[in-house]
Amino acid sequence: MFENKKDSCQLTRFLSHLKQYPHAIAIIRGSRQYPQIHGSVRFYQTQYGVLTAAELFGLPSPEEVCKSPVFGFHIHEGGECSGNKKDPFADTGMHYDPNGCEHPYHAGDMPPLFGNHGYALSIFLTDRFPINDIIGKAIIVHSMPDDFHTQPSGNSGDKIACGLIRALDLR
Repeated sequence: MFENKKDSCQLTRFLSHLKQYPHAIAIIRGSRQYPQIHGSVRFYQTQYGVLTAAELFGLPSPEEVCKSPVFGFHIHEGGECSGNKKDPFADTGMHYDPNGCEHPYHAGDMPPLFGNHGYALSIFLTDRFPINDIIGKAIIVHSMPDDFHTQPSGNSGDKIACGLIRALDLR
């Protein structure tokens, strides 16, 4: 599984970051239609990329066993969690994509969130962006899973929750 003993310690090192203060954070709040959604996404800069830890509560949770909820999860280019009646977070714009890549290769395309009775926890490492490049951008939770091929945004449904990424002063 691991090439050497040094490699086997990487997971421990990554998880140790979660005990520290994050370098940036987004506080997530649901739209008017989903006011129960709340949580945070924390960002830690590491030598291998950005360790991202998302924890959300109050996500929609259907009763049907085979309808386990999966939610699209993206960083968007806009810096406002505002919009209009049709799209409460329209001002977040499109997926964050500084390199002009197709979906799902946008820098802001992240793994989906898997709901568990209204709760979701996701921890992943990405080298698609440094933390400084995403400060002021919005994170969106979508109502449906990302299909990973429909252009330009994965057909992931309505925007149901949003948060703005803010740097934390670690002095």
